[in-house]
This record gives sequence, C-alpha cells and structure tokens, in this order.
Amino acid sequence: MADPTPWIAAEAPGDTARRHAPATLRNRDAIADVLATMLPSSGTVLEVASGSGEHCAYFAQRFRALAWQPSDPQPAARASIAVWCEGLANVRPALDLDGTAPDWPIAEAVAVLCINMVHISPWEATLGLFSGAARLLKPGAPLLLYGPYRRAGHPTAPSNEAFDGSLRARDPRWGLRDLDEVVAAADGFVLDSVVEMPANNLSVILCRQ
Repeated sequence: MADPTPWIAAEAPGDTARRHAPATLRNRDAIADVLATMLPSSGTVLEVASGSGEHCAYFAQRFRALAWQPSDPQPAARASIAVWCEGLANVRPALDLDGTAPDWPIAEAVAVLCINMVHISPWEATLGLFSGAARLLKPGAPLLLYGPYRRAGHPTAPSNEAFDGSLRARDPRWGLRDLDEVVAAADGFVLDSVVEMPANNLSVILCRQ
C-alpha cells in the first residue's frame, strides 16, 4: 500500500522526528468544539491513526481532565507523536495499533476518535475500526469520525471530487466513502449526529449500542 501520511517533515533544524500536517491547523478548533459536546468529563480517549500527533497534542491541552491515548501503526508517526506530545502529562505513549487487528493493545476507553483515516485506507481498515471500537467501548460511549464523505441528497463539492480522484490514483482501494454505507457497516453502533465542518468535511458521531 502506498504511504497514506498527509504530512511533511517539520522545518525546525535538526528536528528529524516531528511531522506536520497542514490541515491540522485549519480543523483542530472545529473538531475540538464537537468533542466538547460529546466527551465525558473523565477517562481515556483513544485516537486511532493519530498520524503526526498534532491533533492529540492540541486536544490534550484543551481537555486536560481526560487521558489521551494516541496510536498509529507506523513507526515514523509514533516518533512524531512523541515529539508533539512531549511534556503533556495527560498523554500516554503512542500505541502500535493496527485497526484491522483482532486484538487492540488497550483495555478500556470512554471514547474513540478517528480523523481522516476512512478515506485514506482500504475499506477493511474502516471495518476493523468498527469491530475494535465495539469491543472496547461500553454502551452509550461515542466513536467520532472526521473527514470528507459522499452524502445522499448533498452534491459532492468539486474539491472533494478532485481529492477523491487523487486518492484513487494513488491506491484504488482508497477514496471518499458513502456515508450511508459507512453507517450501515458500523455494527454495534447507532448514528447520533452528523455535523457540518469547514472545508466540506463532516464529523460523524456514532454511539455504542
């Protein structure tokens, strides 16, 4: 599979581990506002496919009463996460977690967060995400997905159509997913809400049944 990471090397001299995803600065506040409406007051939040680690570092500072558990199957991502989250007492070391694995290296969480993975991975990764989150979460606990989707009754923005084409050119297993198909595949979850986000993205909140 081609490298899915939407990041660039940080420009700080000698900072070889840190990565930077430019989209993070544009969407982190909007995502945090959604998280503020759905997260419990305490417990551990698992982020699946944390990438550069910038989101986790930002959310950990905004929601200090929660413990944050980043994860990513790529060693380069985990190294970047460690740099971004250095000194944050409520962030745990990043886990080597493959969403498709039958067992996840974490015992419990009060919420699961997954940003910009569903469209930049094979469909099996999304199915694995749902299976793993269903095993981990208790009834009523939230799973939040963020990213672009095709949505019945809503024309797909030209920028998202172009993005979909670029993704499929890199790997035919990638691409924008149909939101109805995603929700239908989320066994053990019920759709709570869909929130319009900047730049033609959506926050999709599912709750464990």
